[in-house]
Amino acid sequence: MAGDFDIARSEALGGVPHGFFGHSGERHQFGYGGPGDAASVGATRAAAAEALVGGAPLVAPHQVHSPDVVTVIEAWDDAATGRPTADAVVTARRGIVLGIVTADCAPVLFADSTRGVVGAAHAGWRGAQGGVLENTIAAMEALGARRADIAAAIGPTIARASYEVDAPFRSHFTPEDDAQFTPAPERDGSARWHFDLPGYIAARLARAGLEQVSDIARDTFSDSERYYSYRRAVQRGEPDYGRQISLIAIG
Repeated sequence: MAGDFDIARSEALGGVPHGFFGHSGERHQFGYGGPGDAASVGATRAAAAEALVGGAPLVAPHQVHSPDVVTVIEAWDDAATGRPTADAVVTARRGIVLGIVTADCAPVLFADSTRGVVGAAHAGWRGAQGGVLENTIAAMEALGARRADIAAAIGPTIARASYEVDAPFRSHFTPEDDAQFTPAPERDGSARWHFDLPGYIAARLARAGLEQVSDIARDTFSDSERYYSYRRAVQRGEPDYGRQISLIAIG
């Protein structure tokens, strides 16, 4: 806890200022696309950034499940509209807090602490398959990071046991990804599997050459006391769902 925020951290990122923020008993909702008016959501987001690095503005993109990365040179207004559209942000500037919001997709925080370059990516299966992770690494390298020195931490995301999928979903993947699928009971006579999203992300990061990859192993679907979940909300027939936020800055 920091103040009244529920923050999980990864040892892989060492002393780099970062945090995976939960909803603190549904008191905090960090996404402009979720419940609540824009002013209150913006205030909560700003307070989270302040809890991480005092006086530093939050810089977060408008996310659309793309492979696109924005290199942040100057902070932009963290408003409900008008932010750059992308699903990852990187920077080598101090005094900026990078942020990504998620609900079941994986937030992935990156840092080359030796060279002072950090990144944050929103990686659902589509974004990961599209290359958002690899593009984030490349954008960090363009700022001077070394791939061998980049550490990556996978934050709260839907876990294998909670992510049941069907054959059309599996058809999007290649035999190289078979290890991420385990059999689930048939449903209405159709084959089903459990898909390991954090495992898939970790495998892609390893194939991209990262040697320091960690998963904090928090399941958004089952841990309703701490995290929002799109899939859980849909199964319960709830009209909307919130977003958690993951933040990182240069120490």
